[in-house]
Parts: sequence; structure tokens; C-alpha cells
Amino acid sequence: MSDELTHFDAQGQAHMVDVSAKAETHRVARATGSIRMEPATLAMILAGQAGKGDVLGIARIAAIQAAKRTAELIPLCHPLPLTRVSAEFVPDTATNTVHCTVQAETFGRTGVEMEALTAVQVGLLTIYDMVKAVDRGMVMEGIRLLEKQGGKSGHWAAPL
Repeated sequence: MSDELTHFDAQGQAHMVDVSAKAETHRVARATGSIRMEPATLAMILAGQAGKGDVLGIARIAAIQAAKRTAELIPLCHPLPLTRVSAEFVPDTATNTVHCTVQAETFGRTGVEMEALTAVQVGLLTIYDMVKAVDRGMVMEGIRLLEKQGGKSGHWAAPL
């Protein structure tokens, strides 16, 4: 791994990285995160009793939308033509948690790690927003990159 920070020029000024010389390759990134809540909150979500609608369904759409708008939110990200975004939300009643995993894909000159990470965070924030009236103490945690593929650096996977 390079120790060079590519978003800074020789004078230390922030800039958007020039990716024009990079090869176009299939790029994939997977990210994950969780939101922990009170047992009654998770039960309400699973029973479909949240007043604002299908919490996990709306969170899935929000995650996909967030991936598509990442370049508008993160100042130095390149806008990417995403070819696929999937968002999975898995409730865990043993820990009163909803786990989110997002996979983002493109065929391009730069990776989709930021799109996957942004999608996870916005999906979890959407859950928070939809049920905060009954549980303001929810905790979002463990947001991280699981894996990336493609480009010059090849495949990377988070240690187990």
C-alpha cells in the first residue's frame, strides 16, 4: 500500500485526483454497518408498525440513492456511472440490531468504496430517522469497508 495521499498536490493543496490515465476495469466494493436499538423498536420495525411505513424497504431505497449521489456529498469524489448497487438489511433479534451490507459496482477508472460506505451510512440514518420518535438512543456502529476489487491495486479484503 502506498503512503502517498493522492488528494493533495506537491504544495499540500487539496485537489480531485486525475484518473484519466487509469485503465477502465470492473470495480466492486462491499461495505457494512449496523444500528443497535431497543428490543421494542426492532419489534415495531419487524411488525411493520412504524407510522412512516416500511422502514427497511425505505432504508434500502435511501441507500441506493445515496450511492448514486456520493459525489455530491464527498467533495473530492468523482461522479461514477454505477452499474449496480445492492443493499441488504438483516435484522438480528438476539442483539436488537439491523445489519446493513451494500455492494456497489461500476466499470470505470476509479473505485466505488465511497459509494458503498455512503450507502451504508445513509441507509442506517434512514432507519434512525424513521423510528427516532420512539428510540433516540439508537447507535450506528461498525461502518467499514469489507472488500474492494478492481483497478491497479487489485483485490483487498478486510481482515477477519
